Amino acid sequence: MSCCPQPLIFLLLAAAAAPRRPCGPLGLSRDTVLGRPGANITLRCWDEAPGNVTVSWRAEERGRSQRLPAGNALPLHRLRHEDAGTYSCFVGSQRLRSLRLLVQEPPETPRVSCYRRSHDHDVLCEWPLWAKPSPGTRAMLWVKQRFTAENATEQRCRFFSKAQKFVCRVKVPRGADDTKPFLVSTCVSNGAGGAAGEDKIITLNGVLRPDPPLNVTVTALEKAPQRLRVNWSYPSSWDHRFYWLRFQVRYRPEPAQTFSEVDQVTTTWLDIHDAWRGLRHVVQVRAQEEFGHGAWSEWSREAVGAPWTGPIMEASARSTASPYPFLVAGGSLLLGIALCIGIVLRYRQLWQMGGWQGAKPEGEGQHVLVPLGPPRPPLSDTPLLSLPRSPAPGGLHVTSLDYFFSGQ
Repeated sequence: MSCCPQPLIFLLLAAAAAPRRPCGPLGLSRDTVLGRPGANITLRCWDEAPGNVTVSWRAEERGRSQRLPAGNALPLHRLRHEDAGTYSCFVGSQRLRSLRLLVQEPPETPRVSCYRRSHDHDVLCEWPLWAKPSPGTRAMLWVKQRFTAENATEQRCRFFSKAQKFVCRVKVPRGADDTKPFLVSTCVSNGAGGAAGEDKIITLNGVLRPDPPLNVTVTALEKAPQRLRVNWSYPSSWDHRFYWLRFQVRYRPEPAQTFSEVDQVTTTWLDIHDAWRGLRHVVQVRAQEEFGHGAWSEWSREAVGAPWTGPIMEASARSTASPYPFLVAGGSLLLGIALCIGIVLRYRQLWQMGGWQGAKPEGEGQHVLVPLGPPRPPLSDTPLLSLPRSPAPGGLHVTSLDYFFSGQ
């Protein structure tokens, strides 16, 4: 097996395990004195002051001057951050010495996280602080490509007091490889000491983290009591003309504490089909790069909406809530049952009575015909064409039909 030349091996090892940059306290000048909060300290004008000289002190901070007790030594007890400033000693009106007092604690160890809002944004690395840093605290960040011998680029980090965190911006050159690894190092230092963060290896794709979706709305769909329409829009920092996002939607009815989730949503809207009738629902949306690179965004602000409730639903709700319709319906049903039972018993009684009388004599009709109107007059009493005339002697009157049917 062939072996690489020794110089090449040393170069690869040096590139793979680059030494950490020193991260110590900031250099203090000769006339700077460091004190920790809560400690006691003594300032001296001379190392050995003459016995016949009266020394006076003044504290100067932000344009204000304050007289202090006289003496070559100035004791300060239980230091506070407000005690930091410049202390000058005088003999008469002549200034002999000025000392700068720093009241500081060693900085917190940075715990850095890096992210990139989109493919065309720089990388931001940040870390939060528990307490406000001492005045003069400096935070630095170094970035270099891994496995290369090139020098690291240095970035100065900025402290944001409102968010209580340091933020460093890493410039991304145009056309940079999104899969190439970078080594990130951080150091925070002040007069009391220095603290180095853990080195991080990142890629441009791996630190993608979009901003949350915007304008999330929840609306009801007409005549759909279990459906909700959710709409949202891309974050302004993501250019969706060239790169897309995928989304995740979570929702819950307000009495519940757990969410239902819908994954792999590629549109900017979603229909929820299993909403609870008549209840308000809380909905949130988050986003990730379309191919799954990087991390999910934070959840959007909560949006609230309730499914459709129409007249039928309202009438049903009222009838469900009121007991009177049930009482009326139950009474009607019982009355109908009682009537039916009475009719059945009545017919049964009549049937039994008919059975006791026995059979009727043969030839006697079983039904009696009842005339529906008054009896019609005989045909002879009803004129057909005209009034009858007196018949001729010996002749036959054809219109007197009673003659044929009388039997005489």
